[in-house]
Amino acid sequence: MNQQKVIISEQLGQTLGEAISACNHDRLFILADETTERCCLPVVEELPCLKGAQTIVIGATDTHKTLESVVHVWEELGKGGATRHTLLINIGGGMVTDLGGFAASTFKRGISYINIPTTLLSMVDASVGGKTGFNFRGLKNEIGVFNNANSVILDTTFLKTLDEENILSGYAEMLKHGLIANEQMWATLMNFDVEQPDLKVLGKMVAESVAVKQRIVTEDPTEKGIRKALNLGHTMGHAFESLALQRNPVLHGYAVAWGLIGELYLSAIKTGFPSDKMHQTVRFIQEHYGKMDITCDDYPTLLELMTHDKKNVAGVINFTLLGGIGDIRINQTATKDEIYEALDFYREG
Repeated sequence: MNQQKVIISEQLGQTLGEAISACNHDRLFILADETTERCCLPVVEELPCLKGAQTIVIGATDTHKTLESVVHVWEELGKGGATRHTLLINIGGGMVTDLGGFAASTFKRGISYINIPTTLLSMVDASVGGKTGFNFRGLKNEIGVFNNANSVILDTTFLKTLDEENILSGYAEMLKHGLIANEQMWATLMNFDVEQPDLKVLGKMVAESVAVKQRIVTEDPTEKGIRKALNLGHTMGHAFESLALQRNPVLHGYAVAWGLIGELYLSAIKTGFPSDKMHQTVRFIQEHYGKMDITCDDYPTLLELMTHDKKNVAGVINFTLLGGIGDIRINQTATKDEIYEALDFYREG
């Protein structure tokens, strides 16, 4: 894969102008969803570097992370005269950067793209690392490719547009990064006032969180080994998220937070994760994220959804667990009884 620049920006116009200039292009397109069209495009549309850009808008939320939305992007690129030398700029949350990255990666066998993540979640997770794709047949990110953006521009100005739920959604991925990184980072995250955040402090924490992901992705760009560390909380989390898509969709970070509860429990019983730190982290998640209303009758469905996880081999469910904070144990398995026990812990905790 091509190398990806991740730029922490305090002057978006200048940074974006330089990133665009670095890409030889004939036409310029912007992809946004209905929410970022309203909340974020006004921040950028008057920038001189975007003069003449054509805007493509798709529906907001994960319910529009579909093949139909990808087709719409392809169609609009075609109608607008896009060529193999066209540049697409994705402005939005993880849904936009994932789907826009896939559309760019496949249109005319691939055009260049730049990500400008506007949510905390997309800043620390979705926009960095080259994973692109969309949901298919009720499964999260079932179709996709690895392909880095030319640049990812992180400007925390956009955090001012977010409500508490969206801050919390991104914070769950930061918490995951702290758990796989080191105790100091985890402790800082556990003690930060996430409900009334100091955005200047949060901006520094975002940079640290992105650095954790960048370090791992650089070492293992296509998830053959240590990149699986980034899946902590996601095997169960994606199952919760896919089940929620059938009922009442939830933000990705909430599902990851719930998945962390189950997978930290598995870590405690299987790989020796300290019980006190597990309970401390679980309390933090329960206080801020609540829980999804599930019953024992949902366990078979959740288990079935876990079998579709892309890390699995020959149908065996693959977990990333921890022996301690920063002690990553990839390629772990669990029995049906152990998974059900973890779901019991989630429900009853």
